[in-house]
Amino acid sequence: MTKKVGLLTAGSDCPGINAAIRGFGKAATSTYDMQVIGFRDGFEGLVKNNTMNLNGSALSGILTLGGTILGTSRAVPNSMMENFEPVDRTQDAINTYHANNLDALVCIGGKETQSVGLILKEAGLNIITIPKAADNDVPGTDQTIGFDTAREIATEAIDRLHSTANALHRIMIVELLGANSGWLTLGAGMAAGADVILIPEIPYDTAKITEAILKRNRSGKNFSLVAVAENARSKELNAFIERSRRMNEKLRSGEERAEVEAQLDRIKKQYANQTLLLSSKLEEATKLTTRITILGSLVRGGTPSAADRLFANQMAEKSVRMISEGQFGRMVCFSKGEIGSVPLEDVAGRTKPIPLDHSWIISAHQVGTCLGDDFELPIA
Repeated sequence: MTKKVGLLTAGSDCPGINAAIRGFGKAATSTYDMQVIGFRDGFEGLVKNNTMNLNGSALSGILTLGGTILGTSRAVPNSMMENFEPVDRTQDAINTYHANNLDALVCIGGKETQSVGLILKEAGLNIITIPKAADNDVPGTDQTIGFDTAREIATEAIDRLHSTANALHRIMIVELLGANSGWLTLGAGMAAGADVILIPEIPYDTAKITEAILKRNRSGKNFSLVAVAENARSKELNAFIERSRRMNEKLRSGEERAEVEAQLDRIKKQYANQTLLLSSKLEEATKLTTRITILGSLVRGGTPSAADRLFANQMAEKSVRMISEGQFGRMVCFSKGEIGSVPLEDVAGRTKPIPLDHSWIISAHQVGTCLGDDFELPIA
């Protein structure tokens, strides 16, 4: 009997999603004789039963397109905003699944999608997820759809700023996506030869950064390139948060402690983005004009790289095979050079920071890149 499967794209957009939609639709219909429907605008479409057919004509000409033909949103069924209040619409999503007589639902998305996928799996639905994220922050997989293109765009942007920094003798600060991890910033920063790279995993010391820039000046290099993740934070802010947290644990208990923890998390989010403050401090300390370029969502758009198109197609084709083999409740992943899958329980609600012993961090230190920490090259 022909299987009927649903497909949606959730969270932020990134390059390669349409390539995944195309790969999934073609493999499902051509090789496995499945019927495929898409849900518009992420989980909102699932909750509201807003569908579109993903037939041959719908899949034509989308391989090189950025964005997603299905549309997307950051809404999740268990906390959808209605009249400015979060409402649990999980049951509506379940009802839509059954109303369409689906045999499986594939969700392409980031960290939040993995958590929703687990909720729907535990409700008895046949769920498979495919990870996408421009900043590569989904756990359980070495790489996500969209990361290669985002890194290329960010690298080219830093490359272009190099000549301006050199000509005008400036410190050029480039802020990149990286709310929880520094994969994009570190990868693009190293590829472009940034002099300073600041990531969330390593709280930075402004004095160390200043020292590195002044050292370059003394050697005749009167400009510097700084790549900084949006949520990189200083040691001072980190120490303040940790001191406050320890004091809270010591002085309070129960609901009071939970309330203060929530306040500390809000403070952390509010002040984690210190790029403007960093710029001001560096300009004052070095006497060099400092300028900030915020790439933000720019790295999410445009034509996906060849590598991302190929990768998205492989991930999508794997998900179709998993449906055929009855492997549900899992996320497609890329690990140790191979496409595989992991249980949603292993990835839902988790993050993927860069390990401090990762080869990228070691390489950055070895070539003399300042990461704002206390590392010093060993004396030969």
